[in-house]
Amino acid sequence: MPYNAPEGTADMLPAAARLWRQTTDTAAKLFSTYGYEPIDTPLFELTEVFTRGIGEATDVVGKEMFVVRSGENYKRALAAGDDSGLKSKQKLSLRPEGTAGVVRAVVQHNLVEQGAAPAKLFYAGPMFRAERPQKGRLRQFHQIGAECLGSTEPTADAEMIIMLMRFFERMGVPAKSMQLLINSMGDEHCRPAYRESVRQYILDHEGEMCEECRRRADTNPLRAFDCKNETCAHVMAGAPKITDHLCDDCREHYEAVKSLLDAAGIKYIEDPTLVRGLDYYTRTVFEVQVTEGMGSQSAIGGGGRYDKLAEAVGGRPTPGLGFALGFERMVLALEAAGALSDTPKRVDGYIACVDDSVRPTAFDLLCAARDAGLTVEMDHQGKSLKSQFKMADKLGARHVFVLGPDELAQGKARVRNMASHEERLVDIAAARKLLAHFGGQPMGAASTPVSLDELFSSENL
Repeated sequence: MPYNAPEGTADMLPAAARLWRQTTDTAAKLFSTYGYEPIDTPLFELTEVFTRGIGEATDVVGKEMFVVRSGENYKRALAAGDDSGLKSKQKLSLRPEGTAGVVRAVVQHNLVEQGAAPAKLFYAGPMFRAERPQKGRLRQFHQIGAECLGSTEPTADAEMIIMLMRFFERMGVPAKSMQLLINSMGDEHCRPAYRESVRQYILDHEGEMCEECRRRADTNPLRAFDCKNETCAHVMAGAPKITDHLCDDCREHYEAVKSLLDAAGIKYIEDPTLVRGLDYYTRTVFEVQVTEGMGSQSAIGGGGRYDKLAEAVGGRPTPGLGFALGFERMVLALEAAGALSDTPKRVDGYIACVDDSVRPTAFDLLCAARDAGLTVEMDHQGKSLKSQFKMADKLGARHVFVLGPDELAQGKARVRNMASHEERLVDIAAARKLLAHFGGQPMGAASTPVSLDELFSSENL
């Protein structure tokens, strides 16, 4: 019996992989205009990076993290009945999100020196959560994220929100199908009192709340706002709102962010129940949701400010903020809006062989074309000429370069335009020379890559 991919994972087949590459390329180009640079961190971190950064009371840490153990350490923990005998450096977890690891890297490598400009970084890659697999929620999923460390100004918050919205626009998610929710979660000065008021509210209504929300009253009461139980949602609609409890500084910051978004023409909805799922958020939080076709998994991206996270992972006080967007969720949003289009494989041309005697020349020409930056294919299965033309058509090749013994004896080859079916004879040596002019150039060379249209219309051929 053939094996299948593990439950909750999906193979990224060529069409999806091309879309992923297009998505990351679009992010890199857009984010760079805002001053963001790429960073890659390990797929696993010390477990403490997540427990201290994200929070042990969160669902992500408490229920969803994949623990990583070497074979030897697994045996030790199994023999002991738990992993308490393992050293901290032996306790590892696959990353459930990207922010904590990036902040750890910023702290470790001192990327925000005292008085220096903020570190503006972006990343793309797989994340892992042991959730119940469902549409829009996988155990291995892909995120693109951005983090800004070292800035306290509300302009940084507004810039990040605008950058996220611009990204979705460039990817083709219709503006009419998205809504941006924003809120402020306060800071260490005003949130503790608010958190206690929500805790007391839950306890006062515990008979109406689900068991999970009753547990959250003591561990993480604000997470009750995210409960999908309809009764809990109805009860929490009457809970105290953070916007009524903000201190003067947090209120001023929040009002400034909204004013900047208004000036930029960014539409938003204030949602005082928006708390996001991670403990490290302070002040500004935001989330982009798709209004139709996504069911309960309507969020496609979001983030916020986390001014205390650097300290939580062992660094000095460093303000920060960031966002992450889900690739798989965004694809679902594009599908729901009818805006998802396949990015076809690009094939510039196909070299067809009449018989085996011309294969060495065909292969030499194939290599020259690829060295010149062209995507060219040829038959490697000994197919008939008719079958080779069918393959060229299936690959979407615009031109087919036909090599036969009679033409080759004259140093010529036939070139067929697959759209017009027009054919012409070209000089192989001249074509090879022209390809060599473009081939072998170092990366970043100023030469314009050759195209087959240019090659076949050249007077030199």
